[in-house]
Amino acid sequence: MGELSARDVVGLLAEEERLRVFAALVLGAADTGEVERVTGLSARQVGRALLKLRDGGLVSGMAVRAEVVKAAARGAAEEPESFGYADQRVEGVVRAFVRDGRLVGMPAQAAKRQVVLEHVVQAFEPGVRYGEKEVDVVLRAWCEGGGVDFVTVRRYLVDAGLLSREAGVYWRSGGYT
Repeated sequence: MGELSARDVVGLLAEEERLRVFAALVLGAADTGEVERVTGLSARQVGRALLKLRDGGLVSGMAVRAEVVKAAARGAAEEPESFGYADQRVEGVVRAFVRDGRLVGMPAQAAKRQVVLEHVVQAFEPGVRYGEKEVDVVLRAWCEGGGVDFVTVRRYLVDAGLLSREAGVYWRSGGYT
């Protein structure tokens, strides 16, 4: 079997049962009974997940092949980023949830929500401190007529680390200053 890419590893771990089994093995589960107990999965579910993980090259017997994971991570770190693809993906997400400068919805998926929030936070100037009412005015403009609550967006921005808050004062944060 050839070397696995980071994408291959993520694909193998993208299914919850396989991820739970893999995690149990990483944490030292030594047999299928222990994997069943730790994960709460049935013997059949554990068997299916182990088969996929073994066929995929991430597991040998009951042991995680850490060298395969490390090699995939090193390979991903050495690959030049494909900015064109990433930019197109970001633009597509923004286009789906922002129309005419207004939020028409908020993605349920965390990664897509992060993309939208990173777009919205650009409305705040780096290094400027905003009172809560000023933040609300900016976010109301984004949310007007779109079915998205500006208070929820404000909370998402803070929770995502894009806006910081202290004593009713907000500023851009999280590398977006």
